[in-house]
Parts: sequence; structure tokens; C-alpha cells
Amino acid sequence: MRQLFPRRLDDVDPIEVYAVERKPRDDRPWVLANMVASVDGAATSQGRSGSLSTPGDRQIFHILRGLADVILVGAGTVRAEGYGPAKGPDAATIAVVSGRLDLDWASPLFVDATTRPCILTCEAAGERLTADASAVANVVVAGREQVDLARALQVLRQRGTDVVLCEGGPALLGQLVELDLVDELCLTISPMLVGDQGPRILTAMSPQRRAAEPLTILEEDGCLFLRYRVGPNIETPSDVEGGWERSLR
Repeated sequence: MRQLFPRRLDDVDPIEVYAVERKPRDDRPWVLANMVASVDGAATSQGRSGSLSTPGDRQIFHILRGLADVILVGAGTVRAEGYGPAKGPDAATIAVVSGRLDLDWASPLFVDATTRPCILTCEAAGERLTADASAVANVVVAGREQVDLARALQVLRQRGTDVVLCEGGPALLGQLVELDLVDELCLTISPMLVGDQGPRILTAMSPQRRAAEPLTILEEDGCLFLRYRVGPNIETPSDVEGGWERSLR
């Protein structure tokens, strides 16, 4: 794997690139998102993001999981991707966001987990379904009619979570970005053209733009691995004298 930015290096260890210090915010963990997309912008192919993955992408996927305390994922992605438990002696906790709690409690994600999963839900799910979830996972009720993601992240921080890794899907990532709850985005650009087969990496976002500052770009076998700092206070290229292109020369 080689580095293209911020300086060219012919051979880099991705662990050294991605294992940087990430400090939690005062009221929530550091939120890092990891997504994959085709060259033409699709976040899935044939209904699954895994269809876009490459060996390098899977390597970084596991590196990022090893750096997180909690892996955040939407219920729709759990069902579509057939999520199982995180593996390893120090496996991160998987936290599933589900307002309706329409999940299979007998799936490997819950029954085979060595680290008890977490469910982030809301009051509208109802006491019976919340009780069913509590039998196989730690349940956080945040919000009335829908999951209050800001409040849920506050609870995770209060429980000692420093870094949250969001693995999607697009709707969940869109909500987090809209609420300015994402600090960093790792994006794999897979060297494929798939046409109109899936959504973009985030959906349901308001028209307000958020800037993204490039931190590193790696490449392997035509696949690009991009890391951005994101947020409402990031400078856009037009804000920087000469633009970011100066550092790309």
C-alpha cells in the first residue's frame, strides 16, 4: 500500500496511518465513520456494501474496528449485511440503532457475541419489545418517537466510550452528519462502476453543506483509501489562501 497524500511514500503500514490519537468531545465520544463507494458513487452493489470491498478495504475495516470502543450501525444495515458479532478478545461493542426493534434476537449478532451488544432505541418501541431486547443486549432508550442520536452518544460517553466507529448505513450516517455528530470520515473508493444499484454513502441530509478536510490518501491495486476530518467548523478550500491544492503539489 502506498501513500499519495500528504506526502508520497511507496510503502506504508496502514496501521501507522490510521492509529492516530482521537480524543472524545466533552459530551460525546469521537465519532469516526467508515464507508465504501464505487467510482460512480454507489454505496452498495447488489444490495450490499460488501460487494464493493477489496482486500485492502477489509484490512482497513479491521484496523478501524480495533481502534474503536463501540461500532455503531443501523438496523437496516444489520439485516442487509447479515451482521455477526465483532471478534477477538478485545472486540468492540456493537451498538445497533433501531427505533422499532424489528431485529432477530436469535441471530449470531446476539447469541454468539463475546461482548454483549447494545441497542439504541426510543420510547415508541414499547415496553414489551424493549424487554425482549434487554434479554440479549444492553438497551439505551433515548428519545420519544425516534432515536435521539445526540443523547444516545452522551450516554455512551458517560459509560466510558472514547471512540465510536459508525459503519452506516447511509440513512444513519446522514442523520449523524446533519446533527454535526461526525468528526472523521474514512472512505474507500472501490475501482468499480456499478450504475444505479444503490444509494450514496449518506442520505436524508439537509441542504446545508459540511466541509471535509483531507488528511491522508492511500492507494492499493487501484483502490483509494481517503481519510477526512469533517464538521461544521472545517475550512473549505475557498477559505484557505491558495486552496488545499498547495499541499497536493
